[in-house]
Amino acid sequence: MSRSLLKSMATVSGLIMLSRVFGFARQVLIAGVIGASGSPVADAFWAAFRFPNMFRRLLAEGAFQAAFIPLFQGRHVEGGDEEARAFAEDVLAWMIFILTALSAVVMIFAPAFVWVVATGFEDDPEKFRLATHFTIIMFPYLACMSLVGLYGGLLNAMHRFAAAAAAPLALNVIMITVVLIYANRGVTFTGYAAAWSVFAAGLAQLAILMFGAWRSGFLLKLRLPKWTPHIKRMLALGWPGFIGAGALQINTIVGTNIASRESGAISWLMNADQLYQLPLSMIGITLGIVLMPAISRAVKEGNEPAARSNLNRGLELVLLFGLPSAAALIAMPTLICAALFIDFAGDALSYFGQNESAYLARDAEATGLALSIYGLGLLSFCLQKVVSSAYFARENTRTPMKFALMAISINMVLSLTLFPMIGFIAIPIATIIASWTEVTLLSRQLWKAGILRPDERLAGRAPRLFLAAGVMGLAVWLAAENATTLLPFFGDQLWLLLLAIVAGGVALYGVSAILLGGAKLSDFKGLITRRA
Repeated sequence: MSRSLLKSMATVSGLIMLSRVFGFARQVLIAGVIGASGSPVADAFWAAFRFPNMFRRLLAEGAFQAAFIPLFQGRHVEGGDEEARAFAEDVLAWMIFILTALSAVVMIFAPAFVWVVATGFEDDPEKFRLATHFTIIMFPYLACMSLVGLYGGLLNAMHRFAAAAAAPLALNVIMITVVLIYANRGVTFTGYAAAWSVFAAGLAQLAILMFGAWRSGFLLKLRLPKWTPHIKRMLALGWPGFIGAGALQINTIVGTNIASRESGAISWLMNADQLYQLPLSMIGITLGIVLMPAISRAVKEGNEPAARSNLNRGLELVLLFGLPSAAALIAMPTLICAALFIDFAGDALSYFGQNESAYLARDAEATGLALSIYGLGLLSFCLQKVVSSAYFARENTRTPMKFALMAISINMVLSLTLFPMIGFIAIPIATIIASWTEVTLLSRQLWKAGILRPDERLAGRAPRLFLAAGVMGLAVWLAAENATTLLPFFGDQLWLLLLAIVAGGVALYGVSAILLGGAKLSDFKGLITRRA
């Protein structure tokens, strides 16, 4: 396994893991304070949060960088730092112009944007009013994330990943602090405070990225927008790339709109989304961030064997880390939700002298059901990030866009068809079917083009990793099924039991993967010894 790729992944993944751990704390605390089912504030807040959260993931974690990084690296290879800097400053000028206009439109027509996300709120004036207010407060975060995406792409293109990976910590730390401070001021007041904390976090994240760019000697200067051939190329790649890299997020918005017709459904889906996003961020998004600059550089230099090798190692890493994560989500979803959103949230709120968790057992069961289905699609979500990198690195954004539009259409048709019959659970079912369809089409096209060719190592290790994940999944399921018996050994603390099961599952999977030949200790030697 490429040690430089693994070490870059470890850097980004470690920081993202830290951010997502704080994201867990943020999610369970907010859920504990404002609840889920029967809470108009909860549904309104999470519906409004969909827009800034979606754009954070699109602009700071994928879609924007899919267009920006290959062009930035191309300018850098051809003209050095000055050419690359001039291109980035032209992009910055246009982004500021567009974002200013867009923000003004949203502020004026906020109710229309809320209707796009949550049509079902029309029947609940209070919920619609709250969602509109929260949208207006949080929307400037989008502008901040656009600039964060630009600076993050610039730093990632130069293989400096730490600042962009660490910035999301600001969002989680600020939101946690605000929720803890105002938890006893009432549910509605806490909702407004949380919305303002999102705005503040956007400014903080932008400051972190600008500081990282300044330290790297790439702090950009403001200039008037210029219509250059490179900007034209950026736009030509950008809008298809936005759709191609953002199919999952667009499907999430579609799902949120449909789920708004069922009370509590948006909160359940948002909480399940936050849980499966932890492994997705650490594996799929991390690999997408690290792989694309590596593949793009190899392609620009005419080194196709290196590009194919990077792609194979990326797929291997998806299987190595994605399979056990998916197995855990499928094996014990309700235990995860009850331990985090009820037990852990209640303990945390009590420690800070706040109210007990407003999240109910019914909420944990509903969230767990959605989480188990998302677990079936986790591998496809991760694979989509990796195989898309092979397209974006070659400045091909139209093919991923074509397949993404097909996936979005499948998701919409299935969601609308199944929702009247099975309720909110139709949303994750439609999402994973659409995702697997998209990944299959993307992979098939790469195979036909001769770009995707699994080497002997990947082909040999893949079935062994599936077997190791199956062993771990069975053990975790048995432990979760006997949670009542095991709970007294952990002081009746469900979250401690969950922690023990997770630790045991990780150890079992690691040993199984090595004994079965799915992984080798030497793969990680570069990380342990810190040799190149």
